[in-house]
Amino acid sequence: MGEIYQIFGSDAAQMAYQLLERMGLNLNSKLKVGIKPNLVLAKPSISGATTDPQLVAGVIKYLQHQGVKEIVLLEGAWVGAETKQAVKVCGYEQLMAEYGIQFYDLKEDQFTKCYSGDLEIKVCRRPLEVDFLINLPVLKAHCQTKLTCALKNLKGCIPDSEKRRFHSLGLHQPIAHLNKILKSDLIIVDGIIGDLTFEEGGNPVQMNRVLAGSDPVLIDSYVTQLLGYQIEEVPYISIADRLGVGSSDLTKAEVINLNQTTTGDKLELTIGADKVEALYQYITEKEACSACVGSLIHALQRISESSGIPQDLELFIGQGFKGKSLAGIGVGSCTNNCENNIGGCPPTAREIVDRLKQLW
Repeated sequence: MGEIYQIFGSDAAQMAYQLLERMGLNLNSKLKVGIKPNLVLAKPSISGATTDPQLVAGVIKYLQHQGVKEIVLLEGAWVGAETKQAVKVCGYEQLMAEYGIQFYDLKEDQFTKCYSGDLEIKVCRRPLEVDFLINLPVLKAHCQTKLTCALKNLKGCIPDSEKRRFHSLGLHQPIAHLNKILKSDLIIVDGIIGDLTFEEGGNPVQMNRVLAGSDPVLIDSYVTQLLGYQIEEVPYISIADRLGVGSSDLTKAEVINLNQTTTGDKLELTIGADKVEALYQYITEKEACSACVGSLIHALQRISESSGIPQDLELFIGQGFKGKSLAGIGVGSCTNNCENNIGGCPPTAREIVDRLKQLW
């Protein structure tokens, strides 16, 4: 049975440390550990585009407390962006100085020709040389593949010329085969803030959760539901399953929650989010948790994309509605006295989508 660990909150460093403690990660101190965040471009994590540096800080702190001495950061921004600029803007220069960590810009790295089946893929050498690779993706939507998380985050470990070729090959097949070649030993997903529709950020949705596990296929299968998709809508997941990278069978997954969602954990989002604000018109919120609201926002976006949202829709959400009988639709366990209720604490976006379609 595959295990997925999940913790809720907004203190990224503390959450990462607690997850690793619970998982009992205990590495040989002589191992060379590589950390691969998502620094796709020069936008801070609050935009929904990049990995929170404090999440990485929590991982580094844990590893150093375990005696691991050789820890390196690895990343290559997307085509047209400068990795070093992303490192600076996203707060990683300060992180490296504080913890004495070396950074490798994979755009400047040499590559090795690797093979998965008949497919040749050029992979940067530095990630192949580490003993233990920790993959720290952002949980967010993607304009072409719908989802970007664990499996797709390794695309930053190939040269720009290969990134272009991946697009010409349709993305899904090469992404799956890349993960057959380059193994993620541990995945820690930044689900604190991710983008609603686009990998570049700009419409951030705060979900205030971090997930961890060792199977990137299982992780990606699970988080499709958090964004309101189904596994079959993201073809590279099933391809990676067939290649033996991991399992997409969620019936064999055990989700271990370290805590419960709480109110009062919201961050001040200073970056505009027009699409998110437009979806808020359908929500009546009172003392709601960010994780629950985040699921609802993603669900409404998926419905908007597929069939459109009824203009008279009103959804109630939050602890402020506990015990209150309302004529309408309530989301989450706190609104179970509503005429219709979508249970869960928090429900996934997929569960909300499916239940709303039933009600309509």
